[in-house]
Amino acid sequence: MSRSVRVPMVLLMCAALCLLAPWPARSLAAPSQPPSLDQAAQMAVQGAFGECTPDRPQHNSPAVYRICRPPWWWSNNGDLVIWAHGYVDPALPVQIPEDQLCMDNGLCIPDMVNLLGYNFATTSYAVNGLAVLPGIQDVIELVSLYTEEFGAPDHVLIVGVSEGGLITALAVEQYPDVFDGGLATCGPIGNFQKQINFFGDFRVVLDYFFPGLIPGSPVDIPPDLIPIWDGYYRQSVEPVVFARAHRSELQQLFNVTKAAYDRWDRLATMRTSVEDLLWYDVKATNNANQVLGGQPFDNANRTYRGSLDDGALNAGVARFAADPAAKAAVQAHYQTTGVLSKPLVTLHTTLDQQVPYWHEQLYLAKTKASGAWPVYHEEYPPT
Repeated sequence: MSRSVRVPMVLLMCAALCLLAPWPARSLAAPSQPPSLDQAAQMAVQGAFGECTPDRPQHNSPAVYRICRPPWWWSNNGDLVIWAHGYVDPALPVQIPEDQLCMDNGLCIPDMVNLLGYNFATTSYAVNGLAVLPGIQDVIELVSLYTEEFGAPDHVLIVGVSEGGLITALAVEQYPDVFDGGLATCGPIGNFQKQINFFGDFRVVLDYFFPGLIPGSPVDIPPDLIPIWDGYYRQSVEPVVFARAHRSELQQLFNVTKAAYDRWDRLATMRTSVEDLLWYDVKATNNANQVLGGQPFDNANRTYRGSLDDGALNAGVARFAADPAAKAAVQAHYQTTGVLSKPLVTLHTTLDQQVPYWHEQLYLAKTKASGAWPVYHEEYPPT
């Protein structure tokens, strides 16, 4: 679930690939005067290092894919890294989301992966929006597509961010015959139902403190609001929520929902959290309802705490019961188990405003309960 990459993902990938695959590089023949390491690194920074195929349709899916390999004069260790991208607006056309491949400074994941000697491949997935199940099938087919063109890789690693982090965790758990390891970053891997409820709770509590501010229901978004949401938010929602007269309501909203903000940069980070969490409610809710076969948010029996008057809050907040079919779909297909037979590295920012850090703690508990893999766990900064 990622509108944008929220951490320096290239740097995290470089570190994690060393943990996942400490296999020796296999050097290919090089020209008599190949570029120096510094020159090659500069090429990667400029986005001119890897050699990429044109985007092409997958065989068994409407998805398109891209493969990037180190140039022939550079070391190629024979391993393949697959990138599983994060959430994309359901209204956008199906294509590889370039904004999730590169950082603002122009540094792009494919070039850095190729500079490290790995082959790289990515897919758009067959659909946008909630795309976890088709995404898993598309990354599996991507391994076959690579093999058809370039031969079987020595090892296959999958790396994903946000929604792609969940795809990564599920793929490593369920298909250890395909993937030799994974890196799941900032993904809803601990409890997907709880993630759905996190988005829904934020909207219903905001509606309680700011009644009538957003049209429609938190679980059924008016279709005509979706395409104009960004402008509507800027003009009609943000000025009210962040008005000086409403500072108490704003703080109570965060106290109750436990949405992330940095206490040293309070208002700026609160703005980011409010904007992102409402974006998912408006842009993603109807799509999720359709994909899951019903409405999955459930706060029918939730007790909210943290306001100045919790009794009034719990009596007045809107209540919704999830459709049984939707809850069953989430449980059957979107929940991780923590059962691992191949290594999975997980990374998460502690103040992630979209996918909370508690997913890491919940997934850690699953891996410990399963006994499937020795766990090394480190928090930074230490707590």
